[in-house]
Amino acid sequence: MSHQDDIKAIVTGVGGAANIKSLTHCATRLRFELNDAGKVDNAALDANKLVLGAVPQSGDRYQVVIGGQVASVYEQIMHLPEMAGLGAGTVDDNADEPTDAEVKAAARSKARGKVAWLDSFFEYLADSFRPILGVLLGASIIIAIVNLCISLGLIPNDTATTGLVFVQAIWKGVFYFLPIMVAYNAANKLKVDPWLGGAIMGMLMTPQFASLADTKTWGDAVKCVENTTLGTSSCTATVFGLPMQLSDYSGNVFVPLLMVAVLAVVYHGLKKIIPDSVQMVFLPFFSMIIVGALTAFIIGPIGVWAGNGLGAGLAWMNTHAPFIFAIAIPLLYPFLVPLGLHWPLNALMIMNINTLGYDFIQGPMGVWNFACFGATAGVLFLSIRDKDKDMRQTSVGALAAGLLGGVSEPSLYGIHLRYKLIYSRMLVGCGVGGVVIAVMGWLFPATVASGETVHGVTTTAFAFTSLLTVPVFNQMWVYGVSIAVSFFTAMIMIIMLDYRTPEQKAEAKARAAAQSAKAVNGGDAATATATATAAVAVDDAPAVAATATSAVFAPIAGHVVSLDDAGDPVFASRALGEGVGIEPVDGAVKAPVSGVLQTVAETGHAFGLKTDDGVEVLVHVGIDTVKMNGNGFVVNVAKGDRVNAGDLLATVDLDEVKKAGFSTTTLVTVLNTAALKSVTPKTDVNVAAGDEVIAIEQ
Repeated sequence: MSHQDDIKAIVTGVGGAANIKSLTHCATRLRFELNDAGKVDNAALDANKLVLGAVPQSGDRYQVVIGGQVASVYEQIMHLPEMAGLGAGTVDDNADEPTDAEVKAAARSKARGKVAWLDSFFEYLADSFRPILGVLLGASIIIAIVNLCISLGLIPNDTATTGLVFVQAIWKGVFYFLPIMVAYNAANKLKVDPWLGGAIMGMLMTPQFASLADTKTWGDAVKCVENTTLGTSSCTATVFGLPMQLSDYSGNVFVPLLMVAVLAVVYHGLKKIIPDSVQMVFLPFFSMIIVGALTAFIIGPIGVWAGNGLGAGLAWMNTHAPFIFAIAIPLLYPFLVPLGLHWPLNALMIMNINTLGYDFIQGPMGVWNFACFGATAGVLFLSIRDKDKDMRQTSVGALAAGLLGGVSEPSLYGIHLRYKLIYSRMLVGCGVGGVVIAVMGWLFPATVASGETVHGVTTTAFAFTSLLTVPVFNQMWVYGVSIAVSFFTAMIMIIMLDYRTPEQKAEAKARAAAQSAKAVNGGDAATATATATAAVAVDDAPAVAATATSAVFAPIAGHVVSLDDAGDPVFASRALGEGVGIEPVDGAVKAPVSGVLQTVAETGHAFGLKTDDGVEVLVHVGIDTVKMNGNGFVVNVAKGDRVNAGDLLATVDLDEVKKAGFSTTTLVTVLNTAALKSVTPKTDVNVAAGDEVIAIEQ
């Protein structure tokens, strides 16, 4: 399949162009709003070479993880003829908009999850930040370069020359006006005029608003109080006879998020009562007056108070319980990021910088990131050793995105979430790195600009935790040691313990050998894979007085179908040899041949057998049932056991498999088909366990 075919296959996989309401993308994912999420072909998407993962969301939203090339893939999809006329999340401003309550009710009614509102909340947070990840990353790299030059003694500080002040203005402009950017994106997400959201937030950042805190100009109308905890000043001005708390909103992200949520309610409410003919003028007019006043008097102070409270709370934990804090952050992030739940913490980091003058969360967060990248590096090492071309390409791209860009999604979706064993290895790196940064941060505290001593690693800039941003951290060497420990711990754990089950490892080696054989011999992939599987058998038992195997028997009772109709593209490709699928009516799984068990999956869903005369047979119970983690499976044998045809291998609860949403179709293949004269499946028949389903001629 060509690259363009893979592009078209993504559209087909989500139900076709007619099923797409809108399409946007973030740093790593295509984000579909569909008419009917039930039309998505998950198997086809997972089999697509461009797709790292497919993630259903609440309602009819669907995310397809692409990785670093997502922007290019998005553009190519949008240029397909069938996508003509589709807007990238565009909204008809003349359409009748539902109320906020109606939107929520509709989402709940369609949601697959139990907490659709929570999914929507975090998606709101995520979509408010995703479009500006690029500028945040760009600014963080500028900061990193400047700090690196300072640490090497190349420049005394970032204000030493007019040129450096100009460079400082480049990155400070991003963070100073961040509230306006967030407000714009948040408004766009909630189907409000995004310029309206930006304008209201910009009102609070004008020199006129800032001048209200000038006690010399306004005298008794303004009163200011020092906040000794945060080291900030809080002023209150009397405006229209009412008290208005004044704050510096530059860099604040909570306030625009709260403001836009209120703006959405007001905006859509006004839209229902203002005639269409005058909406262009009066809709923004009344929205600015109402929401502008609410923000200045109520929303802004609440946002500042909430942000300061959270920051102070975590600061207290960092000061009084640094071990808990430093270990908890890296251990929580691996579970927060895949769900998009890390965005509130990212917002808090920015808030800390603007209130405290520094942030203390990014240091421990960097420990998690580098543990993630270390696990990917371990996978890369094994893929090179095992000559696994596909995994090598995936891990190289993911590692580059991580180490140079600080982006963890390609690693998570491309590798980690596909192999359940990775997390147990990676979390060791997170924990060890967390302990190191806690201990060293306490022994070698950082000194912030105010002169305060902080027991932990701090930074004065929001940074994507990559190699390029190491210089922004203080103490830099403490941070460097901590992330190195987490990186290499996770990497070594993966290399020593592997990230695959024995079955997955054997299949990977078979695939690698198949690719090599195809390159040398020009043979088809299926034949090469089967040959390779024979070459990498786990345990080559000697054939002693073996009787020639002439048949493979049904391991389970049911209806026999072709591999083409079994519902698994890997088996349908014959990459794991010729065979059959059986739609079972009974949960007793029996040995299809006599021989030695080469592989017994710990989840009980797969068994590999080798007969005394060298025939290799794979029994795979259900499709994607590895994700059940053994639930519903009772295994009766162990690797290395000798069994006779008809012996009980396992018992599976077919109802439990169906309840979990997986197919019960059991696949039986002859792995080393290429080494045999003929392998002939017998399909479209009903069989009992022990009936012949595959004829073999050697």
